[in-house]
Amino acid sequence: MAYAHVNGIKLYYEIMGEGPPLVMIMGLGANKDWWHPRMLGMLQKEFQLVLLDNRGAGRSDKPRGEQSIALMASDVVGLMGHLALDRANVLGVSMGGMIAQEIAASYPELVERLVLCCTHCGGKESIPPSSEILKLLVSPREGRSVQQIARDSLPLLFPAGYLEAHPDAAERFIATYSIAPSPAHAFYQQLQAIAQWGIFGRLREIRCPTLVLAGEEDVLVPPENSRILERQIPGARSISYPGMGHGFAAQAPERVTRDILRFLRGGL
Repeated sequence: MAYAHVNGIKLYYEIMGEGPPLVMIMGLGANKDWWHPRMLGMLQKEFQLVLLDNRGAGRSDKPRGEQSIALMASDVVGLMGHLALDRANVLGVSMGGMIAQEIAASYPELVERLVLCCTHCGGKESIPPSSEILKLLVSPREGRSVQQIARDSLPLLFPAGYLEAHPDAAERFIATYSIAPSPAHAFYQQLQAIAQWGIFGRLREIRCPTLVLAGEEDVLVPPENSRILERQIPGARSISYPGMGHGFAAQAPERVTRDILRFLRGGL
């Protein structure tokens, strides 16, 4: 198990594959276990993958107190310094996409190419989920088992029709979620960090080639958010996936990874 000491905490990371570095940042309450194995298998054939658990998630430290997207971005930058990476491709999912935006805007010299998945710009310019979805997201976690929390999270990630047709996918997610779940206090700290963050006014400062990916049935981060990012980030390209939700990379890992690889190779 590998750790980097950054910003006063221990940050867990793993390295896979060889080639140009690709830093992969997971989302709210998630960790490196959540990446689909087929996606990792395809990417590591061409890139050196840097997988990390954000502070408050997985195997990284979970300090109490106020957190921020900027601080988590600084953690990633610290990890890159620990690994002597002068520049890297950066891929972020959901909250990880917010961290990735923050890195690209605040540390532009570090980012080669940027991939933003199912994410938004924060602030009043972003499009929130419905009140029903938001209520489900923020529902109390105390007194509920890890497996129950995971099962209750499924509608946030996948369309109902997909879950009905692929019951095995639900069980795989529950098993993955249960490996290294975030404690309630850390989950809510990350949620608060998201609520307090916004980068809309700085999106035009992102000058690296950028790919924005979205599921057209995403109820957690409505796909209109990706269109905002595409319009505001100079030269950004986008791809949307009909019939797919917030977890589109798990619904169609080969298709999504092929699109990412084509972009990282300089295509699209």
